[in-house]
Amino acid sequence: MTIVETIRFKLRPEVGDADFQDRNRTMEKEYLQARPGFLARSTARGADGEYLVTVHWATPEDAEATIAAFFGAPETQSFLAAVDLETVQPGRYELIES
Repeated sequence: MTIVETIRFKLRPEVGDADFQDRNRTMEKEYLQARPGFLARSTARGADGEYLVTVHWATPEDAEATIAAFFGAPETQSFLAAVDLETVQPGRYELIES
């Protein structure tokens, strides 16, 4: 069963879009792509500056293991430093059609 995680958030005021995009790509390449069960990820930005990230995982266990390690992983620290953590709104869904 494929799992789709969603994460909505805004950036810290001092972080520019280009800087965030670099951090985002680096984190995906160095951390997420190396995680078991990682299938795909996309990032979108709304007109109000809110970001929406979707991540597809092979199993719920893969998603859970990754998020459990995410906040402590060295490869995610630059990404996390760019995000206003008070604005983070996660979600998790089972993919029923693609």
